[in-house]
Amino acid sequence: LHISSDYNKVDARFPVQTVLRPQREGFIDYRGYAGRVASGIFRPGDGVVVLPSGFSSTIKTLEQNGKEIPEAFAPMSIAMTLTDDIDISRGDMIVRENNQPEATQDFDAMICWLDSSPARPRAKYSILHCGNEQKAMIKEVVHQIDINTLNRAEGDPNLVMNAIAKVQLRTTRPLMVDAYRENGQTGSFVLVDDATHNTVAAGMIL
Repeated sequence: LHISSDYNKVDARFPVQTVLRPQREGFIDYRGYAGRVASGIFRPGDGVVVLPSGFSSTIKTLEQNGKEIPEAFAPMSIAMTLTDDIDISRGDMIVRENNQPEATQDFDAMICWLDSSPARPRAKYSILHCGNEQKAMIKEVVHQIDINTLNRAEGDPNLVMNAIAKVQLRTTRPLMVDAYRENGQTGSFVLVDDATHNTVAAGMIL
């Protein structure tokens, strides 16, 4: 019996959640990066690139619950150490050298508007993507989808509750993204209204 997985096993993506620098004896030079593997498989000795900086290194160890492990894959929560001392912070992403996502501030997405308050034209929201939080703006509503006919509804920029639309987004800093059809973890996001803290939209990157 084959049970399919929602996780992409090909494109290795590791969003960094926390930088580990324990200040105790025996760990003076320890620098680890903790988070949950979003997709793909990592092994010690793999060449990796840190995004968005572009610095290269090699995986030294993979650890889970304080013990070294031979490989890590989605959705495991792990700590990773590298052979080089690189400036890495929360929101960065570690990927394989020969398989990198797109680092971009501008992208198209399909979103479903979830809030009772309509979208505000060119207003800024917080975008949550793979543990990375920053500001984003809906630059343009390209078209909406008529939920009754599934046809495009052109020329209506007003997004109300349950509206489905193709939009153009711009973020304040680059996000490391894949198309949702290729990687559901790095291809999805939510938008949050900073004033109400409501999740106002869920999106899929095109």
